[in-house]
Amino acid sequence: YKRNFMSEKIRVGVVGVGYLGKFHARIYSGMDNVELIGIVDPNEETAKTIAGECHCKVFDDIESLSKEIDAVSIVSPTSLHLESATPFLQKGVHMMLEKPIAPSVEEGQKIVEMAESNNAILQIGHLERFNAGVMALAERVSSPKFIEAHRMGEFVARATDVDVVSDLMIHDIDIILSLVNSELTDISANGLSVLTDHIDIANARLEFENGAVANVTASRVSNKTLRRIRLFEQNRYDSLDFIAQNLETVHAQPKAGEEWPEIIKEDIKIEPVQPLNVELAEFITSVQTGKAPLVGGRVGLKALSVAIQIKEAIGK
Repeated sequence: YKRNFMSEKIRVGVVGVGYLGKFHARIYSGMDNVELIGIVDPNEETAKTIAGECHCKVFDDIESLSKEIDAVSIVSPTSLHLESATPFLQKGVHMMLEKPIAPSVEEGQKIVEMAESNNAILQIGHLERFNAGVMALAERVSSPKFIEAHRMGEFVARATDVDVVSDLMIHDIDIILSLVNSELTDISANGLSVLTDHIDIANARLEFENGAVANVTASRVSNKTLRRIRLFEQNRYDSLDFIAQNLETVHAQPKAGEEWPEIIKEDIKIEPVQPLNVELAEFITSVQTGKAPLVGGRVGLKALSVAIQIKEAIGK
């Protein structure tokens, strides 16, 4: 019996209900077309609390959960992604996998191939693609020649098992790869450890075949939070503040009888959305319709591959 996702509720599970995973569980539990079946988490106390709050069951292990569901969110540490994903993908369970896809390209490749060979939808949690400002920017930008991205934040002890490139910069790498429709030809980078054993601050220069250049900076040891991307193309400039959800556009407009064009500045009001709600709704739509996700496995793999090349260029 093949279930009809258009008329029946999609049975969903969540693996890992820590800081981010608990939001996945809460959002699913409030969706009309979803039935949150259960969760798995090594911390029994946390699992019980979230299951109580979301009216679902706690499963002892991944294997038993995988037999009861159609789709799953994996929000476990990156080092466990392959191990966590395997039982689900082997059964063709559709998957929303948090970013980065894996700690290495080899493991990421295995995950992607497993999903493809079992006809499972695989979406990678590059959340910023569902930021309303980024979606507005993607509609406006046609061929950027120079991009500058800054993602700086104060130190948070939560994500110290990975470096700043895999944790923060990967968002901007993914956005830049989606906006510059050209092959990457050269990567140079610089970075250092400040508080952890991993890279805490990094800068990378990405050069593309079509001549576009991107300069990307990420820091998790900043004393202020800054998340901004600026794009320059022929006769125009766009600047997005991710936090204020403010998009500013400046473009040159020829003026009749004048030697120089007029500079037109425009502030575009972005209607903010909760990116995680949009991302999970998109995932469920993909499961229902079979439509390829905006950030599929191969897209996540490409972002990871560039992040790893940046780390190699830094020498870490």
